[in-house]
Amino acid sequence: MSRIGKSPITIPEGVNVDHKDGVVTVKGKLGELQQKIADIDVKIEDGVISFERSSEKSDQKAKHGLYRALVDNMIEGVTNGYTKTLELVGVGYRASNQGQKLDLALGFSHNIVIDLAPEVKVEAISEKGKNPLVKLTSYDKQLVGQVAAKIRSFRAPEPYKGKGIKYVGEQLRRKAGKSA
Repeated sequence: MSRIGKSPITIPEGVNVDHKDGVVTVKGKLGELQQKIADIDVKIEDGVISFERSSEKSDQKAKHGLYRALVDNMIEGVTNGYTKTLELVGVGYRASNQGQKLDLALGFSHNIVIDLAPEVKVEAISEKGKNPLVKLTSYDKQLVGQVAAKIRSFRAPEPYKGKGIKYVGEQLRRKAGKSA
């Protein structure tokens, strides 16, 4: 039995949740998100959302917890938002942004310019003596994680020197170099 799927979600003030034709729509101060839901019954009563499944099939058991977690993330996103911060570790690695364009200098022969979705707010922070940071903020958890993973994939951190793009707070598994 899904313990996550059984727990109800309380709707905070200022958030409007609507369920029509298998689509849950969540509106809040930061934006609006939609999620298609299949095979799971959604009940919205007195500011509480509950999810119920009609059978004990393994497919429905899996979707029970999944859809509950997705809707909970949507509500959290439109109220508080999500932030991912990336750190560029390496000599000469730089980041700058103009509007929704992120310009990365990562030691290649050319700069990488990324045009980001309008839902994601980007901020490049460069302080003298510290590694450059790229701060991504959005109300969509999936989108901000996807954009952060795409940026990280341009120069993933390597295990010997630790150079590359890493998440702030990420613990890298380091390896010893050659022994002479």
